[in-house]
Amino acid sequence: MSQLPPVTPAAKLTPLNNLIFASRWLQLPLYLGLILAQCVYVFHFWVELKDLIGAALGNVASLNHILDVVTVPGSVRPTKLTETTIMLVVLGLIDVVMISNLLIMVIVGGYETFVSRMNLQGHPDQPEWLSHVNASVLKTKLAMAIVGISSIHLLKTFINAGAYEPTVLVAQTVIHSVFLLSALAIAYTDRIVTTTHQSKPH
Repeated sequence: MSQLPPVTPAAKLTPLNNLIFASRWLQLPLYLGLILAQCVYVFHFWVELKDLIGAALGNVASLNHILDVVTVPGSVRPTKLTETTIMLVVLGLIDVVMISNLLIMVIVGGYETFVSRMNLQGHPDQPEWLSHVNASVLKTKLAMAIVGISSIHLLKTFINAGAYEPTVLVAQTVIHSVFLLSALAIAYTDRIVTTTHQSKPH
């Protein structure tokens, strides 16, 4: 019968080391602030959704609010709810959802990685990615989330392409390409580091 390896007792920290290690809790107010930002996004989402439903039902005030949000300055303002307007509003709602997902990754993943373990093992709602999260994985996921958000903004611009100068379209495309290349570079670097670490003899 095999014996379990002996448990190494935790080293006692010096007062200075204990103070430095405890300083990680200074990040707690930052994550609580992000939770409040998440609440603001939820409120904004429901306001936009309420106005979209109201405009579809013929509410003039809701329609004007929707048009104020999606109409680009200098372009022709529509007089009724059109398919393009609905698409722009829905893309705006998707944008809010993706930013909220980004906030959740930062709040949960960042707290788990840098502050304290949440002990969610076995919890039915534990995110799949949280079981193997670390600073490198979190950085890669955040980069890909930013690319997704940038894609939504670029799509909204292309739908209203006639209202923008060509230089604006080119600039936004270049910025999105930079985000994409940066995310790919981060993912590739993480893969190299992971492969190198796994190939080292233990």
